[in-house]
Amino acid sequence: MPSYTVTVATGSQWFAGTDDYIYLSLVGSAGCSEKHLLDKPFYNDFERGAVDSYDVTVDEELGEIQLVRIEKRKYWLHDDWYLKYVTLKTPSGDYIEFPCYRWIAGEGEIVLRDGRAKLARDDQIHILKQHRRKELETRQKQYRWMEWNPGFPLSIDAKCHKDLPRDIQFDSEKGVDFVLNYSKAMENLFINRFMHMFQSSWSDFADFEKIFVKISNTISERVMKRWQEDDMFGYQFLNGCNPVLIRRCTQLPEKLPVTTEMVECSLERELSLEQEVQQGNIFIVDFELLDGIDANKTDPCTLQFLAAPICLLYKNLANKIVPIAIQLNQTPGEENPIFLPSDAKYDWLLAKIWVRSSDFHVHQTITHLLRTHLVSEVFGIALYRQLPAVHPMFKLLVAHVRFTIAINTKAREQLICEYGLFDKANATGGGGHVQMVQRAMQDLTYASLCFPEAIKARGMDSKEDIPYYFYRDDGLLVWEAIKTFTAEVVDIYYESDQVVEEDQELQDFVKDVYVYGMRGRKASGFPKALKSREKLSEYLTVVIFTASAQHAAVNFGQYDWCSWIPNAPPTMRAPPPTAKGVVTIEHIVDTLPDRGRSCWHLGAVWALSQFQENELFLGMYPEEHFIEKPVKEAMARFRKNLEVIVSTIAERNKNKKLPYYYLSPDRIPNSVAI
Repeated sequence: MPSYTVTVATGSQWFAGTDDYIYLSLVGSAGCSEKHLLDKPFYNDFERGAVDSYDVTVDEELGEIQLVRIEKRKYWLHDDWYLKYVTLKTPSGDYIEFPCYRWIAGEGEIVLRDGRAKLARDDQIHILKQHRRKELETRQKQYRWMEWNPGFPLSIDAKCHKDLPRDIQFDSEKGVDFVLNYSKAMENLFINRFMHMFQSSWSDFADFEKIFVKISNTISERVMKRWQEDDMFGYQFLNGCNPVLIRRCTQLPEKLPVTTEMVECSLERELSLEQEVQQGNIFIVDFELLDGIDANKTDPCTLQFLAAPICLLYKNLANKIVPIAIQLNQTPGEENPIFLPSDAKYDWLLAKIWVRSSDFHVHQTITHLLRTHLVSEVFGIALYRQLPAVHPMFKLLVAHVRFTIAINTKAREQLICEYGLFDKANATGGGGHVQMVQRAMQDLTYASLCFPEAIKARGMDSKEDIPYYFYRDDGLLVWEAIKTFTAEVVDIYYESDQVVEEDQELQDFVKDVYVYGMRGRKASGFPKALKSREKLSEYLTVVIFTASAQHAAVNFGQYDWCSWIPNAPPTMRAPPPTAKGVVTIEHIVDTLPDRGRSCWHLGAVWALSQFQENELFLGMYPEEHFIEKPVKEAMARFRKNLEVIVSTIAERNKNKKLPYYYLSPDRIPNSVAI
């Protein structure tokens, strides 16, 4: 009688093992085996991290093994089991791998195909076609779209983390509890003693050091020392945690009536302001999105305020970007003066603080939440709904949506919900952040997620003109490495553009993103279909880059750049000044966040800047969904390319007082998971 050796690998994460009964049956081209209990006497099977082998003897020849069926039945108490893979040694000595990397919850059953990636056109056998169809039907019932707020990209239909399908939940929900993590952060920062001091102002700028110096590091300490300087202010638009807003100014906007006479003391080339614009030396950051957004009113004891500034910047002869004019609201007028470097010290400083605060709001809600978290969730839901596990593009992308749906669900549960943590310290809490996302959806385009195009659209692509834009330089290197990798994988499975066009599962995935994620907006420019290998490679690059590099660039610098409260105030407690010559240091301190809100803010940026335990970085694919040699070789080349980028960035950063490392691949997690 034919005998098979079955090897079963259990996951190594917490609670991955099981004491339940595990049964296996084999489905072959010539017949099916009986159900076999996998059990060794006097042995604890399926422990966490274990790899167990069993001999399975069948009554008759099964032919080519097509499916492996695993059943889990209750022994004593229900416990979930994480199955990594099953390997089968056939009677002829061949080895067949069946990747799983899924949880089996309760009394469940899972049917596995061998690890070779297959397009739908490759499946000619009825049982394999049926397996493919059933998997998607089941997933589409589990992964349902839901509108969390009108105008938002659709999200997963789950009220809380425990409602999610088990496969996409965190291994330990405790590790991503925002309330717990923020509280822990404040405890670690020794700032608990200030937490009750809501409404209580700090005494002066130095007073902020009471919650700062405990965990100072190179960048945050330098920010603390130099935050008032104009070149530090300008530098942050290039390499801070929101380096996506600055654009070259090609024409001065009418709503900012600034003249050469106003700024001539800042211009170094003996040219008029208009001539400087023509030469490409003027840049602009416009916070028009914030105009009319409702400020936080959840605390009746503290009035909070927002502004919608326009900031004009200049590239001086040292190639540094410095501010030369700031108007704090969109409509020009006597009560909306243009603040200048030549004004009184505290007038100019407060104007810059308002810009930094506005930048913080746009960063948190649009650059970070909308354009990485919510967009990546859309890709993740569409992936699970439309691509079966055997599809090569599922195998490629699944690592890049790991825990994304879970972290966003947790955020909707605790962070950005009504009366959530976001309301505690942020001027855009209490609903303003929702209004911002609704507005920003109009500017969320496919082209703006294509990194090289986005840089070019802002006129920021010239390395000669703008030599210190490290976000651009490193981002382009990582984008090209990802695109080269995806192109190689695409070429392995799609021999022509026609095969791409005829892959209905792939087209359904792309359509799901467009219809549900982008709400069917033609203006978004998101493709409804993909018709070539080149376009598929670009699309995959957008998905991977957004989830990995873009999120890393705008997330992990938050403590560095936002921990010194005056440099990134999460709220302002007095309205923007309407005249010059009236601002004092006392006025500024009373405008900045109180002690309690400062502590919440510091706890938040500390917690958000931490890598996950056992973080998986770009190029790391420990779950072997692919078994084919050509793909594994492509992955190895990808890792080598990323290692070269790591070395290039490390070499550039040598001896830099402000190193830029957020886009170094060894610091880029594979997915949005924090």
